[in-house]
Amino acid sequence: MLTKDLQSQIDKIWNTFWSGGIANPLTVIEQITYLLFIKRLDELQTLKEAKANATAKPIEDPIYKPEQNELRWSRFQDLDPEALFNLFRKPDEGAFDFIKRIGEGKESSFSKYLKGATFMIPTPRLLTLVVDLISEVNMKDRDTKGDVYEYLLSKIASAGQNGQFRTPRHIIKMMVALMDPKINETICDPAAGTCGFLVVAGEYVREKYEKELFKDKVREHFQNEMFMGTEFDATMIRIGAMNMLLHGIENAKLQDVDALSEANTGFTEQCSLILANPPFKGSLDYEAVDGRILRVVKSKKTELLFLGLMLKGLKNGGRAAVIVPDGVLFGSSNAHLQIRKEIIDKHKLDAVISMPSGVFKPYAGVSTAVMIFTKTNSGGTDNVWFYDMTADGYSLDDKRSVKGPEFETFSDLEKLIEQHQQTAITYTDIPDIVWRWKNKNNKTLGERTDKSFSVPVKEIQDNKYDLSINRYKDVVHEQIIFETPEVIIHDIETMDQERSILLNELKILLA
Repeated sequence: MLTKDLQSQIDKIWNTFWSGGIANPLTVIEQITYLLFIKRLDELQTLKEAKANATAKPIEDPIYKPEQNELRWSRFQDLDPEALFNLFRKPDEGAFDFIKRIGEGKESSFSKYLKGATFMIPTPRLLTLVVDLISEVNMKDRDTKGDVYEYLLSKIASAGQNGQFRTPRHIIKMMVALMDPKINETICDPAAGTCGFLVVAGEYVREKYEKELFKDKVREHFQNEMFMGTEFDATMIRIGAMNMLLHGIENAKLQDVDALSEANTGFTEQCSLILANPPFKGSLDYEAVDGRILRVVKSKKTELLFLGLMLKGLKNGGRAAVIVPDGVLFGSSNAHLQIRKEIIDKHKLDAVISMPSGVFKPYAGVSTAVMIFTKTNSGGTDNVWFYDMTADGYSLDDKRSVKGPEFETFSDLEKLIEQHQQTAITYTDIPDIVWRWKNKNNKTLGERTDKSFSVPVKEIQDNKYDLSINRYKDVVHEQIIFETPEVIIHDIETMDQERSILLNELKILLA
């Protein structure tokens, strides 16, 4: 858990960068990422040395050669500013070039994300200040490391280019809880960004399958095969890789490739579960998009193309939970209709969870929904579950103030669900959504006037595959009976008389 002291230390690091002349939030996080990579390498070397001492054997696959020890964090952190700065900027043999070259000639979880990395800390004083501050941050355990980095990522205060913005952590946790990842899954995010979905899915698996992860084969799958992601932004792939690394997943299968292009050769029937929030804006040239996606949905809109990509990437029987803008649900263009028909008729649409427009503030005010579907290649949609989410635990304005107790872990969420069964929680719908999804029956589905209800596929098809919740939800109008005009006029005259009497009394008092 991130304490106030830790937050204060991270704020100092952040402010030091800003006062040192680096004001772009992504650049700040990228430079901190490089330093954390270097610090992590030293930690891993220390563990290797301890193991070698305990077993009286040589160090297994050492990271640093004896002549490179000066490049280790524990050795250089006390150098004077000029010496430290020169050590980082030394061509080919410096501390920064070392992390770019490590693992050359073999698949390395470190080097493969650092191609094109640029050291941008401009002065010896700034480098020394930041190294000192990072050294003071206690990040001994995995949870603290992850929390520290997540707190850093939360400081990205504005949307990036190409529609990038961070998905709120509690929304990711809701989606992961709904999908209930299993220990043998292959989990993918084709628009990985900072890898928030993959990180949270990893946390869920660790909580639920703690004992199984001690088994060698299970742990190997978890570390090397379970998590896949694509992201064409080189900066984001580095940040995402560090996010995974600090959450204890050291070799996630991340690719810096345009997910929609033909260059994305590895994303074909690979995944058993997709969790994603693909970009909502932007359009692409047909020629830049994989033809297999265009055969599913002929469009230039990224939000539609990514749905086609997910159908391509899922194994048969694989599931997806994806955030889409409301326009995907009811858009009338041929492409909108095409992708909805594809999912409903050829696969299995399971649920549509409508979210309030404030969920993504202050980044964006767009209304969104979570679509949950299963790839079958043979249809199967029968009844689609709809949920009208109106509260997510935070105010829906730009401040996004906390309205009630937050849940840090999935165990916390389970406790909230139990509490909700005793006394209905109103500040957030998330416990209700997860409980109803996991206990779907006539009672939990509700009536058309409720937040939760089910709609037969035939009705959706008859409504031109419209998936907007307002199309199917019944609104109960409260009958209001007004007084007759005669009674209203009488009441006005009575109030006027009373006003005249009080005005006369006030005049007498002032006379």
